[in-house]
Amino acid sequence: MDSHDVRSRFLDFYRERGHRRVQGTSLIPPDGDPVLFTTSGMHPLTPHLLGEPHPQGRRLVNLQRCLRTTDLDEVGDDTHLTVFEMLGTWSLGDYPGPMSLRWGYELLREGFGLDHDRLHVTVFGGDEQVGPDLESLRTWRELGVPVELTVEDNWWSNGPTGPCGPDSEVFVWTGEGRPTGTPTTDPGWVEVWNHVMMRHRRLDDGRLVPLQQPNVDTGMGLERLLTVLQGVGSVHETDLLRPWTDTVGRLWPMGSRDSRVVTDHLRSGTVVIGDGVRPSSSGRGYVLRRLVRRSLTLLWRHEPGSSLSDLPVDLLEDTLRQHGRTGPGHVREVMLGEERRFGELVRRGRPLVERRLRRGPLSETDLTDLHQTHGLPRDLVLGLLGGDR
Repeated sequence: MDSHDVRSRFLDFYRERGHRRVQGTSLIPPDGDPVLFTTSGMHPLTPHLLGEPHPQGRRLVNLQRCLRTTDLDEVGDDTHLTVFEMLGTWSLGDYPGPMSLRWGYELLREGFGLDHDRLHVTVFGGDEQVGPDLESLRTWRELGVPVELTVEDNWWSNGPTGPCGPDSEVFVWTGEGRPTGTPTTDPGWVEVWNHVMMRHRRLDDGRLVPLQQPNVDTGMGLERLLTVLQGVGSVHETDLLRPWTDTVGRLWPMGSRDSRVVTDHLRSGTVVIGDGVRPSSSGRGYVLRRLVRRSLTLLWRHEPGSSLSDLPVDLLEDTLRQHGRTGPGHVREVMLGEERRFGELVRRGRPLVERRLRRGPLSETDLTDLHQTHGLPRDLVLGLLGGDR
């Protein structure tokens, strides 16, 4: 089942149950939104989760591209990506949480063919403010799915204030042999879907008040689901990322983790440029700059002199056909411009670092001064200019 099949099956399943499709938005939130990038499918729907009627009704489904910088240090493992696609559903004051869980179970089992014995879930076990989510616990037990109760891991919020509530996360066994342990004790369990029972709103003083309109908000990462359905070892081996994985591996042989990071960052950079962002020293442009420069740091550490000009146009074009609003020629121009600027920084910084190293290993004071005075980030100094000696 490839990515097209999965998207279609997901949308069709929920359309048959009265959901109207909401078109996914750009990675760039509208003017006035304080966040840099769209981080989840629910983000554009926040006013409607707070009670504003949605023009398409109370049952919604969509596919949304997302970007999260909080996971940058984990990119390179089997499950994390900078830019990913979220499959989402919403009940805006319509059906309750148990209905969402039952439909989710039905889709995973009958729609996607996952074995019942490979499923495990977690449920909010209660804290000093809110009791355990007994509805979800009862529903999963009726379906015969094993449940683990947690506290912090199963409370969802989109920030220190605003809508929030208990959630129930669905995990699939991806380890060797028969499932063992629980989601919090064995890494063989991989989370694929989160059902949030959005019943509360947290105020500035930390108190919780009931939402006038209780909602259900679900989100499932497409790439993680594909990893399970396609029987591969990581998101980088799915049909969505395989063209990038194969191309980067062929052009620039590196260790597995470095190759995955370069694959992720260049693919994500392509999508971000396609949505109109340009490299800069702050905001969205800085995120893009960091993605491109982290890629170049790894590339030049393995193969000095390699260039992003080697990326084939058809790879950029295929990525933009799925995501972007501009052409591959423009993406290439932006990336090569940043490559030139970074190359100049490296040439200027190398003698500065070497001069400091003559006095001995670099201290934290040296690293801070090189960054603040000369614009040489820690990653560059330690990763490419020899500062780790």
